[in-house]
Amino acid sequence: MPGWKTAVSLIAASVTLMGLSAPASARARADMEERPCPVAVPEGTTCGYLLVPERRDAYQSDTIKVGYAIRKAASPVGEPVVFMSGGPGSASIPLTELITSIAPDRDVVVIEQRGGRWSEPRLECPEIVDGVLKDLAPPTAVTADPSPSPPPVTMPITATPAPAPNGAMGLAARTCKARLNVDLRGYRTQEIAADVVELRRSLGYDKWTLFGVSYSTRAMLLAAAMDPDGAKSLVLDSYLPERSPWYDQAMGALRSTLDRLGVTDRFDRAVENINAAPVTLATRDPLTLSRVMVRLTGDDVATLLAESFADPEALPILPALVDGLAGGHTDLLQPLVDAAGGALTSHEWGLYYAVQCQDEAPANTFADRRLFTADNDATVCSEWRLPPSGEEGAITQAPVLILAGQYDPTTPSGAASQATENLPGARFEEFAGVGHGVFLASECGRRTISAFLADPAAPAPCDPAVSPRAMVDPGSVHFTGAAYTAVGAPWVLAPLGAFALLSLLQVVGGALTVRRDGLLTLLAGIAGVLFCAVAAWSVLSVDDEVAFAVGIPPIIFWTSPLAVVSAGLSVVAAFRERAPGVLILPAATGLVFAAWLVGWVL
Repeated sequence: MPGWKTAVSLIAASVTLMGLSAPASARARADMEERPCPVAVPEGTTCGYLLVPERRDAYQSDTIKVGYAIRKAASPVGEPVVFMSGGPGSASIPLTELITSIAPDRDVVVIEQRGGRWSEPRLECPEIVDGVLKDLAPPTAVTADPSPSPPPVTMPITATPAPAPNGAMGLAARTCKARLNVDLRGYRTQEIAADVVELRRSLGYDKWTLFGVSYSTRAMLLAAAMDPDGAKSLVLDSYLPERSPWYDQAMGALRSTLDRLGVTDRFDRAVENINAAPVTLATRDPLTLSRVMVRLTGDDVATLLAESFADPEALPILPALVDGLAGGHTDLLQPLVDAAGGALTSHEWGLYYAVQCQDEAPANTFADRRLFTADNDATVCSEWRLPPSGEEGAITQAPVLILAGQYDPTTPSGAASQATENLPGARFEEFAGVGHGVFLASECGRRTISAFLADPAAPAPCDPAVSPRAMVDPGSVHFTGAAYTAVGAPWVLAPLGAFALLSLLQVVGGALTVRRDGLLTLLAGIAGVLFCAVAAWSVLSVDDEVAFAVGIPPIIFWTSPLAVVSAGLSVVAAFRERAPGVLILPAATGLVFAAWLVGWVL
């Protein structure tokens, strides 16, 4: 009898352990449920839920819903493509149209991560965002436009030593975990990969190509290993190998990337200077949208720079930005600070930390917490105390295309290239002038993926060594935050418009009265019109408008004396003997404009 009980126990344990590696064979096929697509998607797209256990390794686990979208090709050629976004915790369905453009003649399946924005339950964690705001807020910060409801809070971008257990971030982590009321052990890479396998079988596809970016490259590779018969090929963009100690290596990876840009020395100077004299800027609270003040240390600025390598719009300005910061132009941080507010609401933080704390954090010591992302993650993981996941050891014999950006400190190309050696059918391509997330920034990257889908052995149809956008040369701009401010608040350009208009009127009026003491007025108008014309020409000649985030064409600075001369001549003309009273208007406008130009713009 004891032997019979032992055999039954071993069989039961085997069935439980087989839950992750063979989800379809061990259980009945998962149910599926249709639903309206939650965001705009291409024509011919339908959406639904895949109903799966919250934990495949637990008896009578709760059922959860994993969101997905399918865009059916009119005349499909080849196997479908299944895509998952990164994060963890980033939404996938909004990228359906972009993935469709890469594979227009194939069925495109986009799957959400369990716990993501378009899955149920949605593991959102506003407490985490609020905890960041409160725990790292400047001690004397004051909001600029307080609102009685909801009360404004300061947005933190500052790094501090590890928070105390009763700190706001720690309290937020505990509060969020209690409110979610889910088994967080079910939200990890093994379960996410098993969802991908189950979706293929439920949709009835024999094979498909798996496409992941950043974090989801790990999930897609594991899905291919769990389901070798279903993996035709893989596309891994910004590949994240299993158990990468990327928290511990984050600062070194950032410095290495900045070294590629040739600005490491300037970066060190900027960080040192701002650590010595932290910077306070105004921005918007991402939760309440109230105007708040933030205080940045040099290490905080390093964190913002590291995150900006994933933004195709921010990347071209980074060399000039670092150079400007080293020179004391801290107002140039405004674009990064504003973008950081949006980044705080771009993930479902409950899912993010469930995955990170089980799958990524255990491979790190967190000895270096200068980057506040590492400090935050270490704090939450210490509060949540989730068990570390086991080794995956995922490998595939299918053809694999690995794409890496030249300027990617998050998943450095060197580490991705080295990891390629462990995948027998892998091929590696590095793309110049690109940061994290190649397909989001590089047309050549997208074309290379399309060619790989048609023929895994096909070479890249374009030159990956050609940068999609030129970097903004520090010497090509006069550093000022005025242009960036003007983009968001065009009314600040009112003095320029008034000056240009009155300068034209001065030219006309001075020409008509040049024989009756109108010469000074004419000369003032010519100087003003010439300055405005040069400024307009130089602005229209800028190749990449992103340069205005850090400055304006230097010629505006060098020709600014024309505006001052125009204002001076207008004053002399207005106060000469028997001058018409109407000349007071251009004189006053010229003085205001000169003060605005020299005191604020330049």
